[in-house]
Amino acid sequence: MNRPYGAVDVSANLKGVVPKSATQKILVTLAEKGELVQKTYGKTTFFVVNQANIEAMPPAQIAILEAELKSTNEEIKALAAEVKAATAALAKLKTSPTNAELEIQMAELESAVISKAAIRLQPLRSGAPLISPEEIEKVNADWTKWRAEWVWRKKVFKIDLHSVFRLWNLATDALPPQDALDLAEDLGIEMDTAEHAMVEQGPLCAQKAANTLKRKRH
Repeated sequence: MNRPYGAVDVSANLKGVVPKSATQKILVTLAEKGELVQKTYGKTTFFVVNQANIEAMPPAQIAILEAELKSTNEEIKALAAEVKAATAALAKLKTSPTNAELEIQMAELESAVISKAAIRLQPLRSGAPLISPEEIEKVNADWTKWRAEWVWRKKVFKIDLHSVFRLWNLATDALPPQDALDLAEDLGIEMDTAEHAMVEQGPLCAQKAANTLKRKRH
């Protein structure tokens, strides 16, 4: 910048590479040669470039330099963005495993999966039952208990089904469809779905019903 500097300023700008005393001597020498102008304010001496030696620059040349400066600044910004992206990619690569490490990890994972599968297949290979008779009996008892509860509730609902539907239609006729669904959910009203009908008509319920009839006959 074209402004006065003292020896302390120049030495600081040079990061202390040139000591202050040596800087003062150099600046005085340049002033004696006419390249700098020396001015003293109190006990402080300042130096500025000899303005008589500066060539006057035409406006056109200044405009060209300003355009070059703007272009250079834009290039610096673009390069800084590239450096930032490259630095992030490098940091990611440094934290990623190498090919050799990946091969070791894959081998360890494959070994662990095979070992776990072998443990799970061992009962099948030895012919041991996966579920004990006691567990099967408990599942059957739970099934019978809760299906009977469902059948009973369904019968209670069907006792006055048409009246229920009439009352429900009166209550929800003025409500939007979504509000009607929300009200049914809040009241705990659940209709049978197609999945329920498939289960009831499937072999599971038919087999359970047959087993129930056999127990009753006995």
